[in-house]
Formats: sequence, structure tokens, C-alpha cells
Amino acid sequence: MLYETNAEMLITLGRSLRAARLADNISQQTAADRSGISLKAVRNIEDGHNASTLSLMALCKTLHLTDWIVNIAPPVLDDAYFDRPPERRRRLRAGSPRKGRVS
Repeated sequence: MLYETNAEMLITLGRSLRAARLADNISQQTAADRSGISLKAVRNIEDGHNASTLSLMALCKTLHLTDWIVNIAPPVLDDAYFDRPPERRRRLRAGSPRKGRVS
């Protein structure tokens, strides 16, 4: 499904989260308390208004919808990625012209 606007996407997301919350028979206040976010944040998310990513993730976790987050940002599958030493790059600097150097 393609959305015409970001607002449509937020509204659909909010409706889906509201349906999941109601399916679990959880009030907005209980969802807020369990998520560690404000009641206003839960209302904003469910109404399709902007919300912080952390609030959205906390609510998804409370509603057991962490698979939604994994679909958006899949985890890195190669654990060795974290063991690699950081690549050292030579720092580039602007400098004054050196003697005897022609620019």
C-alpha cells in the first residue's frame, strides 16, 4: 500500500496501534504507564500526530509489536561487524603553502 502523504501513513499507523491496544484490552493510561511515556504521547501516536521515535518504540514494545520495528530497521546479521577495528583515515587539513611548492 502506498501513501499519498506522511500524514496518511501516521494515521494508519495510529489506527493499527489503537486496534492492537484494544485487542489486548489495555487502556491508554495503562499503555502509557507500561511504556514509560505520557498519556498525551499515546494519544498523539494513536491520533496520527508526530511522536518521538523512542515513544513509538516503547509503545510497540508494550503492545508486543517489536516485529514492526525489526521490519523498519532489521538488526545487523553479521556480529563480526562490531569486532572490526575502526578504519583510520588520514585527517585532511587545509594548510598554508609550503616553501618551494608551486600551486
